[in-house]
Amino acid sequence: MAEARQLDRIDVRPAYTAEDAAAYEGRFAGVSAPDMLRTLLTGELRGQIAAVSSFGTESAVLLHMVAQADPATPVVFTDTLKMFPETLAYRDMLVDRLGLLDVRVIQPDPALLAAKDPEGIRHGYDPDGCCDLRKVEPLTRGLAPFEAWISGRKGFQAGTRRALPRFEVEDGRLKLNPLADWDKAALDGYFAAHDLPRHPLEAQGYPSIGCAPCTSQVKPGEDPRSGRWRGFAKVECGIHRPVEAAQPV
Repeated sequence: MAEARQLDRIDVRPAYTAEDAAAYEGRFAGVSAPDMLRTLLTGELRGQIAAVSSFGTESAVLLHMVAQADPATPVVFTDTLKMFPETLAYRDMLVDRLGLLDVRVIQPDPALLAAKDPEGIRHGYDPDGCCDLRKVEPLTRGLAPFEAWISGRKGFQAGTRRALPRFEVEDGRLKLNPLADWDKAALDGYFAAHDLPRHPLEAQGYPSIGCAPCTSQVKPGEDPRSGRWRGFAKVECGIHRPVEAAQPV
């Protein structure tokens, strides 16, 4: 009698779960961001993880840590085709200065742009749709090969980020926020200690920089991200989700 054929099985479980994130959170409690990244980028996550960077005002800190740990770590940059020229120039300078070896520039799908934003003005009446078209969809493609990624978010940047953990899981992918608990003073100290160049627009009143049409200068005392999508009820581009503080049991 012929042996019964074994059915093919497809593992559809998410690569990571909330329990995994909690385990990482406990494992690296009290470990510095550079040491944490060095351990993971040269160890268990090597080849599975990418850093995502906007090459904005504070990006040099995280990128320096990544480069010091492993300069061959992939870095994904989404060029929305609406970036400040200064950001593109800063990107090129940092890549050269830090010795990053695998920077991947992802752009919006030309067919989607032609269908959904042919005149390039969607940001003015539908910023959520514009971000989805120019940021979220391209980054989804850019992260497709990876099971984990590194974000540069910090808790102090906005009220929607104050409860930010160092590890979280989104759609089955592990997400690292190494600078979650860093404040402005810590960032400034790191810039000074490592002689890192600043984004040229920071001195002009831009503490948080995105696309040129949707980024404005910030007044003293305002949230660092208050210059993003000013006039719209919008606080994130869609790549990141607002973080809610854990409720007491």
